Amino acid sequence: MSHPSDTPNSPSDRRHSLWRGIELTSALKRAAVAVRDAEAIVIGAGAGMGVDSGLPDFRGNEGFWKAYPPYAKLGIDFASIASPEHFRSDPDFAWGFYGHRLMLYRGTRPHEGFNLLGKWAGRMEHGAFVYTSNVDGHFQKTGFPPDRVVEVHGAIGMLQCLIDCGAGLFPSEPYTVEIDESTMRATRPLPGCPVCGGLARPNILMFGDRWWDPSESDAQAVRFRKWLKEIKGKRVVVVECGAGMAIPTVRGGCQEVARRFGGTLIRINPREPEVPTGHVSLPLPALEALRQIDALIARP
Repeated sequence: MSHPSDTPNSPSDRRHSLWRGIELTSALKRAAVAVRDAEAIVIGAGAGMGVDSGLPDFRGNEGFWKAYPPYAKLGIDFASIASPEHFRSDPDFAWGFYGHRLMLYRGTRPHEGFNLLGKWAGRMEHGAFVYTSNVDGHFQKTGFPPDRVVEVHGAIGMLQCLIDCGAGLFPSEPYTVEIDESTMRATRPLPGCPVCGGLARPNILMFGDRWWDPSESDAQAVRFRKWLKEIKGKRVVVVECGAGMAIPTVRGGCQEVARRFGGTLIRINPREPEVPTGHVSLPLPALEALRQIDALIARP
């Protein structure tokens, strides 16, 4: 038999909820102070940042299959479909997935949180730098300067030649891809290389990808390191939104910047919000957290 104090809405349950609410309020206030006092902001972003814009979350097979039911019927998971081998063996199948993402990201409006981050950056002497594993290009779409963004896994807005004919990278903007959503296969013509006329592929780092051209991502990383040297000794805040532990590139990078500058890391993540001692954990969706922080910043 359960004890009365263990039942839902019991006094102990209510006390716990109240305590959690007090902790969250305190964390939001600390985040607002850190942003208000900073001279520069590093913005980390993972897949959770795009969820509030309506983009799918590929976390786990269930999340992927919910976004793409045809793949559930075929028993194909994200790691299996996100392979560069498909562009060589079955390009219609490969472009079915990446063409759908291309058109989805192109047609999706970034949520208000991007603008809030941009507003905060605009108030700071040294502005912002974005460090993201997302490939949707939504920070640039919102108005962040392209030379202040690092896309560690590449971007769907750029393509490369499948056979590396020497064309380098070229924009995906002129191309549209039509998809049969019942089979998730693309209909031809598929995006082609402007130099040799062969098949093109997205400039995105896929699983087991030996052919990804990292030149743009590498150049972005060089600019980021240069900026970090320029702001040495300044007050830096790190705001990380929706970056999980499955592929911890963004989480690790954000923690390292916070450690290096002695700044505050604000980790916004409803499922994996844990932070090192002394930093700020916000177990909230990105847009909700950013709105609440902004409201506190605006208070006198």
